[in-house]
Amino acid sequence: MPPRKPRRWLPENVSTYRDRHGRTRYRYRKTGEKTHHFKADPGTPEFLEELAAATSQGSIAIRSPHQVSPGSMDDLANKLFASPRWLRMKSTSQYTYRRIIERYLERVDKRGVRYGTYPAKRATVGVLDAHIAELAKTPASANNLRKALKRLFDYAVKLGWLTTNPATLTDSFNTGPGFHKWTDEEIARFRAYHPIGTVARAVLEIALNTAARRCNLANIERDHLRDGRWYIQHVKGTNETSVVLTKETRAAIEALPETHSRFLIVNQRGDPYTTESLGNRFRKWANEADCPGSLHGLRKAISRQLAESGATDAEGRSITGHKKNATFAHYAAKADRKRLADTAMKKLFGEP
Repeated sequence: MPPRKPRRWLPENVSTYRDRHGRTRYRYRKTGEKTHHFKADPGTPEFLEELAAATSQGSIAIRSPHQVSPGSMDDLANKLFASPRWLRMKSTSQYTYRRIIERYLERVDKRGVRYGTYPAKRATVGVLDAHIAELAKTPASANNLRKALKRLFDYAVKLGWLTTNPATLTDSFNTGPGFHKWTDEEIARFRAYHPIGTVARAVLEIALNTAARRCNLANIERDHLRDGRWYIQHVKGTNETSVVLTKETRAAIEALPETHSRFLIVNQRGDPYTTESLGNRFRKWANEADCPGSLHGLRKAISRQLAESGATDAEGRSITGHKKNATFAHYAAKADRKRLADTAMKKLFGEP
């Protein structure tokens, strides 16, 4: 049997395995170092403390095969990855930002010089603007690079290498509408194609019921459902929500094949999905039902439905887990304006 592939979002040298009780566990393994079996779950502060203690230098070194020169961009990245502020980040955020930064450092200019060898202290707004503009054809990627550079050069300011962060003055790109927001007709079409009893239907209903992100859905456990309510600790923002279980979701869960996994959403082998594999699998299910959406589009759809029902920003955030009213309002911006307009006219003039 081939070895199990590690989860891509886990830190380097951390992998999953099954204990004798069939539970998913996490361990740190590296040649020449002692194996550590984690007690805490990835993404928690306790996990990061265990990870820091397990690694030989208390942090994960940059994976660059090049020699790192003092004061270079490579050096700055190394120092950021070893900093307390980095170790306090969730493992998923570490993976995302680190991948963006490392790809940036490996890029080369017209002379064939790696960006990672540039002196960090000489970084200017103009240079970073030009580097970000190289990704103009993919605006979302350009904006993600800008956010990562702002984080990187924030640490340069803290080190005293710079007095101001040049990345904060760079320009962002208009990314357009973003992820497709599911319509009610598309949701009905998906339900018609994937009947009760399929994993696809269960994922749809749980996603609509909880408004959880993909990373939360992949790790949702049976213990998160107690006394007819979902208790979800949202990964982004660490906000906990308590949402009542809907009849549709209850029916979809009860019709699933019986498994011994503590996870609600599992594949045919009974193993939980990774964040990436669940997203890919759901897109396939959506395509089969002739629906163009993604899991994140369902999160936007429930925000729209909440706004259409007349829910306030505070009420909506109690379900979606958003911290700020403005964030929820952004997702709910394209609520059914015709229906809202009719409701407003009724409030003003009464029934026609």
